Amino acid sequence: MASTNVMSASAQRPASRRNLAWYQKRLGRVLSWAFLLFIAMLTLMPFLWVVSTSLRTPAQSFNLPPEWIPVDMDFTNYNRVFEEIPFWQQMANSFFITLSVVFGQLLTASLAGYAFGRLKFPGRNILFWIVLATMMIPGQATIIPVFIVISRVLHLNDTLGALIFPGLATAFGTFLLRQYFMGIPDDFEEAALVEGANQWQIFTKIYFPLASPGMAILAVLTFNAKWNDYFTPLIFMSTKERFPITLGIVDLQGYMATGSISVVLAGIVLSTIPVIIIYILGQRYLVEGLMMGGVKG
Repeated sequence: MASTNVMSASAQRPASRRNLAWYQKRLGRVLSWAFLLFIAMLTLMPFLWVVSTSLRTPAQSFNLPPEWIPVDMDFTNYNRVFEEIPFWQQMANSFFITLSVVFGQLLTASLAGYAFGRLKFPGRNILFWIVLATMMIPGQATIIPVFIVISRVLHLNDTLGALIFPGLATAFGTFLLRQYFMGIPDDFEEAALVEGANQWQIFTKIYFPLASPGMAILAVLTFNAKWNDYFTPLIFMSTKERFPITLGIVDLQGYMATGSISVVLAGIVLSTIPVIIIYILGQRYLVEGLMMGGVKG
C-alpha cells in the first residue's frame, strides 16, 4: 500500500509541474499583451487627441477634463482648411519635393553604397569615414553655406529645387546600403564575372534587386523625414503657392497665432494621411529589411 501511494504521488508531480508551467506561460503572455497595449495607447493618445480636437469648436478645444469623443462634431474646421490656404497646391508641392528626394537618395545611396561595399580602390575606407563624419554635423550648422550656394550660385531661392537638391545625397543611406551590399555573398559576383558581366551589370541585375529591403527602409524613413521637414522650407521659401504643407499648417495659425487651434489640428490630420498610407504600404518591407539587417549583424 505504501509503495502504491509513493508511485501515485510521484506520478502527480510531473502533471502538477506541467500545469504550473502552462499557467506561467499564459500569465507571461497576458502580461506581455497588457504591456504592449499600454505602450500602444500612450503612443496613440496624442494623435487621438489631435483628431478629437479637430472635430470640436474652438471654445471646446481646451475643456478640462478633455472630451475624447466630441458630443457635437464640427466638420467645418476641415472646410476652413481648404478656404484659408491653397491646400491641394501645397500638398502637391510636398509630394513633388518628397518623392524627388526619395528617388534621388535611393539612386545616390545605392551607387555610393555599392562602391564602398563591393569595389576596391585607393582611399576607400578613408573616404567612407569622411562621409560618415558628415552625419555628426547638424543641418543648422551648414544652412548658411547651403543658402549661399542655392540663392547666389544656383539661383534657386524660393523654388522647389531649393528643397530638393540639398537632400539628394545622404550619408545615412550610403552607410545603410553599404552594409546590405557587404552582407550579400561574393559568390554572386564571382559567378557573374565568369559569365562575362561587367560591374554595372552586376550592380543593376544582381546587387540592386537583392538590396531592395534596405532601400525600402531608406525610402520610408526619407519620405517621413522630408514630408515633415519644416526648418528648410522656412529658410528658402517665401511664396505661399510654393509652400510645402508644413508651412501651410503654420499659416493656419494666423497673425500672432490668433487662428483657431481646431482648424490647425484639422490641417495636421489631413497632412498625416499620406504618411500613414506610405507606412501601411511599406510596413512589410520595413519589417523584412530590419529583420534581414539584424540577422546579418
